[in-house]
Amino acid sequence: MTKMQFAKRLQPLESNVFADMDMAKAVAIAAGRELIDLSLGSSDLPAENHVIDAIAKSLYDPSTHGYLLFRGTQKFRQAAAQWYEQKFSIKVDPETEVLPLIGSQEGTAHLPLAILNPGDFALLLDPGYPSHVGGVYLASGQIYAMPLKAENNFLPVLTDIPASVLAQSRMMVLSYPHNPTSAIAPLSFFQEAVAFCQKHNIVLVHDFPYVDLVFAKDSIPSPQSPVPNPQSLVPSILQADPEKSVSIEFFTLSKSYNMGGFRIGYAIGNAQLIQALRQVKAAVDFNQYLGILNGAIAALTGNQDGVKVAVDTFRQRRDAFINALHRIGWNVPKPEATMYIWAKLPEPWSNNSIKFCTELVKQTGVAASPGAGFGQAGEGYVRFALVQEPPILETAVSRIADFLKC
Repeated sequence: MTKMQFAKRLQPLESNVFADMDMAKAVAIAAGRELIDLSLGSSDLPAENHVIDAIAKSLYDPSTHGYLLFRGTQKFRQAAAQWYEQKFSIKVDPETEVLPLIGSQEGTAHLPLAILNPGDFALLLDPGYPSHVGGVYLASGQIYAMPLKAENNFLPVLTDIPASVLAQSRMMVLSYPHNPTSAIAPLSFFQEAVAFCQKHNIVLVHDFPYVDLVFAKDSIPSPQSPVPNPQSLVPSILQADPEKSVSIEFFTLSKSYNMGGFRIGYAIGNAQLIQALRQVKAAVDFNQYLGILNGAIAALTGNQDGVKVAVDTFRQRRDAFINALHRIGWNVPKPEATMYIWAKLPEPWSNNSIKFCTELVKQTGVAASPGAGFGQAGEGYVRFALVQEPPILETAVSRIADFLKC
């Protein structure tokens, strides 16, 4: 049989910690373990009825069944622009500054193809979301990892980036509230990042899926970093770059509106960057089904009570899980945002997060994500996704307690 030859750009993608976790989960299930899966950040909450109704109505309209070109996305782009203007007081041109995406991951994966030439650097958060890495490798770029440390509130220190790297850097990717650490970035940091990227001629990308999953009572801004708009507890990168000089932001309806499986999001920002991403997108795919866009319009423009319910639900789950961890002596800080718990591993697991997670699921059925899967600086941590009800989360912690005693 002839041995196939594949592109070298696939080589950095071969190692996948999460594929290893899937195998460990399969072993646990085969051994009869009852699985409590806290490894995948996919909301278990349903989309709102008015969203489903809009999609269902579209299914019976034959005019929605064909290919959807850019012109046909106008109403969705207008809804997205209106949502941003209301939430952040930012003027947005829906014709030139908004682009529909099949989930924000499409944007973060495809944008490097529009920005990087082979060998160019992308400045990425470490730990960070794995698709940010994959998009750079597919564009044959290089990665400079900006380590996130607890003593720096999980914000990168931009002045630590070497001048030799900056000379070859074309893009920086931020994402706050942050997956996996759950950290929040103040507006002052975004202003610093915008000025830094303007100085060094770097495109600033902000992945923004957790804008609404912020717990108000815990997120009290300091006088130095005021909340810039009462409709949002966390800032948009565009509030630090209102002229959209170097910035583009990605939003997905997966978290705020529980529409992860519908794969709908959008890019918003600098018109030249939007046009460049649109060119890449045109070579790869058409737009998402119009019926799903109609559901997204209903989500963005309709009653927002479902967003409040989601936030309250994840707050309750956070409190239940953190309190249970504290009862077993694992003192993890209470996060201010996202649907995750980022926990520093106790001894003897402090430098082997993969081993901890594979053994934990094999022995107890509790699945979590090893910090090393999010980057080298994630080693020594584990991420738990709060995608189960409080009683199940407490059962998971009880099993973890037994595991730690072994």
